[in-house]
Amino acid sequence: MTASPSSLPIARPEPPPAYRWAVLVFLSLAMFGNYYPYDAVAPVADLLAQQLGFRDEQIGMLYSVYSIAAVLVLLAGGYVIDRYGTRHSIVIFALVCLAAAILTALSADIRVMLAGRFLLGVGAEPLIVAVTTALAKWFKGKELSFAFGVNLTIARLGSVAADNSPTWARPLYSDWQGPLVLAAGMAVMCVAGAVAYWLVENRASKQHRLGEQEATEKLVLRDLYQFDRAYWYIVGLCVVFYSAIFPFRAFAIKYFMEAHGETREFAGFLNSVLPLSAMVATPLFGLLTDRIGRRAVLMMLGSVLLLPAFLVMGYTNVSLFVPIAMLGVSFSLIPAVMWPSVAYIVQERRLGSAYALMTLCQQLGVAAVPWMIGRTNDAFGAGPDTPAGYNGMIWILTSLASVGLLFSFLLWRTERGPQAHGLETITTRGTRAP
Repeated sequence: MTASPSSLPIARPEPPPAYRWAVLVFLSLAMFGNYYPYDAVAPVADLLAQQLGFRDEQIGMLYSVYSIAAVLVLLAGGYVIDRYGTRHSIVIFALVCLAAAILTALSADIRVMLAGRFLLGVGAEPLIVAVTTALAKWFKGKELSFAFGVNLTIARLGSVAADNSPTWARPLYSDWQGPLVLAAGMAVMCVAGAVAYWLVENRASKQHRLGEQEATEKLVLRDLYQFDRAYWYIVGLCVVFYSAIFPFRAFAIKYFMEAHGETREFAGFLNSVLPLSAMVATPLFGLLTDRIGRRAVLMMLGSVLLLPAFLVMGYTNVSLFVPIAMLGVSFSLIPAVMWPSVAYIVQERRLGSAYALMTLCQQLGVAAVPWMIGRTNDAFGAGPDTPAGYNGMIWILTSLASVGLLFSFLLWRTERGPQAHGLETITTRGTRAP
């Protein structure tokens, strides 16, 4: 007996393109509102010191506790997303980010602020994973790379907006609390984008066939023994690179104001050059790398630029635009080459563990260094009356850059030997570079 055509289930059509572009817009809005609160502390760092008596160690801890929370939730966040789906997870994590931003702005008590920043790490990092998973579900086989690029660009605009808030929100900087209340307002945008995404996907799921949600990347402990030296060299570079850049950005505005006599507005602009340059240059460096290969060489070049930048900033009278430009190129070049290179070194079935471990190690480094820099600044009396007190910070960052250069050199040497993975030779032109 055969079923009649009318009794057969009717395959639902795919959603029209307008749905996935709406998803991209709303998820990017959520990411903007996610990035802004993280970077909102740097522009008020000096006000926290002047008005609340915070030490630099405490300011550093406001960033360190975020990364500590990120380490903890990165081990479990993927399971939450896989269990409840991106639709619900993104709304939950966005609400956590909003609660965290409100808590951070609520009280002058350092313990309350630390709790807020810890909570931000609990929500923000898995939100990034959930958004990435949602975009993959909606754009796989279509404009996936473009969607990722747009999403990251708009997210980084959140960092740029926070750095430049002393200019466009100048009246709020009469005290420490106003800018943090503004950051909580930006977190409302995160929730709005998440809820709008939920509504769009909920409606689409009733009428259309949606793509399957891919499993999130998880760390499988037994995979640790399968990674070779080249992978660990990249992990080492990743840790020291981000441990230099992100903690520097945490203190940069305060440093530019107190050690170089810059205005808050100009110091914020200088700090924003790093995410601005990455927005423009990272995709271009990615295209260049795909075309010419030479990935280990390019990572070494980025490390070479990073090494003298902090010393030039701390010990010369050269315009600050020079070291900031060096940092901007390095911040754009190394990530554009480093993250994709893992796929050439690690077997595809272990890529999830490879990226999860790399991100975990990165967060461990970023958790330790802001506290270390703050404690060093306090020990040397860094401030407007003692600008030389920041030299300890300069040497910590320079030391990290030196270790990064060592890792990139060891990677380059490995890629020139019999254990090479093709980082120097594989190109998109279908030929191996000479």
